Amino acid sequence: MGIFEKYLTIWIGLSILTGWLLGLFIPPFFITISQLTLFNTNIIIAILIWLMIYPMMCQIEVTGLSKVFAKPKGLILTLIINWGIKPFSMALIAWLFLKIIFGNFLEPDLANEYIAGMILLGVAPCTAMVFVWSSLTRGDPNYTLVQVSINDLIMIVAFAPLAGLLLEMSNIAVPWSILITSVVLYILIPLVAGVITRKILIATDDRKLTKLIQLSKPLSIIGLLLTVIILFGLQSDTISTQLRDILLISIPLAIQTLSIFILGYIAAYLIKLPHNIAGPACLIGTSNFFELAVAVAITLFGINSGASLATVVGVLIEVPIMLILVWVVNRTVKWFPG
Repeated sequence: MGIFEKYLTIWIGLSILTGWLLGLFIPPFFITISQLTLFNTNIIIAILIWLMIYPMMCQIEVTGLSKVFAKPKGLILTLIINWGIKPFSMALIAWLFLKIIFGNFLEPDLANEYIAGMILLGVAPCTAMVFVWSSLTRGDPNYTLVQVSINDLIMIVAFAPLAGLLLEMSNIAVPWSILITSVVLYILIPLVAGVITRKILIATDDRKLTKLIQLSKPLSIIGLLLTVIILFGLQSDTISTQLRDILLISIPLAIQTLSIFILGYIAAYLIKLPHNIAGPACLIGTSNFFELAVAVAITLFGINSGASLATVVGVLIEVPIMLILVWVVNRTVKWFPG
């Protein structure tokens, strides 16, 4: 990992502090940013999200999907966790904590917004950081690449209906046209652009693709950090008076992350997956495509919404927990064959 990935938690923490302080001292700057919208989409945030997502999509290999079917158990485990368990467990845990356990501490409408943000995190399986987690656990890189590719293809058709269903079940109004537009803008178009870029570069010189990915990694992280600064700058007043809310959101997010990993890792052990497939398979199911969740939350509910705040808190919680889980995976090699 480079310096950006290795110390991502520190950079996010500094970005939160920077955004909060700038929001207190120069609020007109952030108000101006929030007003730069086109078709219900904030232009600045859209550019930053694309800066994050497009380089990741260039790593997706859609022509080698057949390779994974020689060893399908890891893929099946990932898909069951990502699409059969995780979205529903996230919605349930969010509702249980923010409506029942912490219900006396939160306004009902604000609790609904936080739940919406958590649901968007749960419906977006990891695409980018999973390459880092796989590398750190000596995972099979080709297998990981195909797993991510299949997840992205499923997201094109499953993200909108699944997110809409869970939001409606939580009594949260869903503007379907905006949700579908978000899927096209932040999944379909970047994926197609990434596949085309990958094909062109490999056809000329595959070293160009590697160079592009290496050069774009810092830009992706910078895009994430600038998004965090803007979000926290816009919510500086709220954060100053509601630090408690960030803690209340963090607790169910941490429980969800740990629970999903434990469930997946036990299943991987029982079905005797090789360690270099078991680790990435479980980490893919545990982590979230938080870049997408942030973008969709902003588009659906607004840049100042509780949903947007919840997705950013998800970033802050996920990275340190995932690094702990990487440590666990690396110290349980003997549990698995291979």
